[in-house]
Amino acid sequence: MGTNGSTMLEPLRQGLPPLDPAAVSNAASCALPARYEAVREARLFTRRTLDQWDIGDRFDDVCLVVSELVTNSLRHGLPAGTLCTAEQSPPVRLHLMRWTARLVCAVRDPSHATPAPREPDDFSAESGRGLFLVDSFADSWGWHPMAGTLGGKVVWALFQLPHPPQTLPAE
Repeated sequence: MGTNGSTMLEPLRQGLPPLDPAAVSNAASCALPARYEAVREARLFTRRTLDQWDIGDRFDDVCLVVSELVTNSLRHGLPAGTLCTAEQSPPVRLHLMRWTARLVCAVRDPSHATPAPREPDDFSAESGRGLFLVDSFADSWGWHPMAGTLGGKVVWALFQLPHPPQTLPAE
């Protein structure tokens, strides 16, 4: 992705009406502890949330992407020695936001490092495919730096949702 905010957010805007934060129909968020078990917690949170929003049919794709984004945040977005320390407040946060025809999954972490996808050289390798999978399963993805006191960055993935069936007025 690019190096400035507008470039990083451009895939979120391409071919779609603007995302008005006030038009979010549903939003949910959870703090995740600095331990790898948080990936499972993120999947469970995502399952419950998508079921509540009646979009559970997208769970497999969304869950895979959420798992990859959270894993990347834990692996690459935390300062050395942070993982597995319970004393600090949870440094990673998962946000799910739903508009009528799209879902955005966003994971915030304290790192300022640019997420860099790399082509997997060896598909049997145990790691290195996270953002490649995100790119393959989400309709678009990107990242942006956080401003103000939060710092760090947010990596997001967008899923287009089928439009709900239109009901015809009774005659």
